[in-house]
Amino acid sequence: MQRGAKFAGLALACTLAAACSRDHAPPAAPPAPVVVATAATRDMPVLVNAPGSVEAINSVAVKSLVDGQLLEALVEDGADVSAGQLLFRIDPRPAQASLQQALAQQAKDQATLDQARSQVKRYEDLAAKGYLSADQMEQYRTNLDAARASVKVDEANVAAARVALSYTDIRAPLAGRIGRILIQPGNVVKANDTNPLVTINQIEPIYVNFSLPSSLLGRVQAAQKAAPLLAQANVVGVDDPVEGRVAFIDNAVDTSTGTVRLRAEFPNAGHVLWPGQLVGVSLTIGHDPGAIVVPAQAVQNGPDGAYVFVVRSDQTAEQRKVAVARVVAGEAVVELGLAAGETVVVDGQSRVEDKAAVKVMPASG
Repeated sequence: MQRGAKFAGLALACTLAAACSRDHAPPAAPPAPVVVATAATRDMPVLVNAPGSVEAINSVAVKSLVDGQLLEALVEDGADVSAGQLLFRIDPRPAQASLQQALAQQAKDQATLDQARSQVKRYEDLAAKGYLSADQMEQYRTNLDAARASVKVDEANVAAARVALSYTDIRAPLAGRIGRILIQPGNVVKANDTNPLVTINQIEPIYVNFSLPSSLLGRVQAAQKAAPLLAQANVVGVDDPVEGRVAFIDNAVDTSTGTVRLRAEFPNAGHVLWPGQLVGVSLTIGHDPGAIVVPAQAVQNGPDGAYVFVVRSDQTAEQRKVAVARVVAGEAVVELGLAAGETVVVDGQSRVEDKAAVKVMPASG
């Protein structure tokens, strides 16, 4: 009897403990607040990305064409210059003296020519009447021809002296930006010396060189035949890409790398691109008319690859693996795993788990 009472009391205690445990079970987690977007279909460009390097279309090492002392530099390091702008002046006095000497010799020989011409004119009538021998008359004509030749030589010497004098003013052969001035005023420079005075790089327009796999060559050529092939250069630290066009496709594939070299030309009015700079190049070689796109921030990366959280009709989240072809202007082009019209989470993924409840919140303005 006592033993039965003990068992009955034990059973009652267990029942009460179970009921107490049910009464104090932890509450279910509240739905995670998320911001969502709808997968849409759009006409999206087909982009090819490659690293590129900026190259000046023209680069000129400015050198002196005459010997002399450099008197002054009329530009500063790193200045923008226009074609024909005066950059340096070399002491013109030696060249001026050479020009004066050439002019004086020309005047002297011109006087000799005038005299020879007068003699021929004077003695032609006498020779015709027989008062002057044919040999003497021939000598006068020879003197006239020699005087003419001397004057022509003098004219060439004067022109050369004028050119040499013009070389004492060193002007920019093209518009661009100069680098550091390498020879300072006061130094003596030599014609065509090894070291230039300064180097000018043309900045507007400018080239960007890049390479693509040879497997894309056919698509690139087809796109270029259809329309001008657009290219974008993305510069680190600059928000907006620079727009340009492909200007050159190399005539051979590099067999060592399996790539073909291309060159794009950019107006570069804002001087965003700089010679020697490394940039990212995006080339548009076609369009996908019905591509499925979602905001790029909806795509997350995990151990098994890219995935998104899809919000189902029962307000629960489904973690779904996707294949992203590319990201264009903040939109991810999804090749596999998502259908148009499905809702994906774009903000709040850190609080979401697979099959967990979510609460859709309005996007912050």
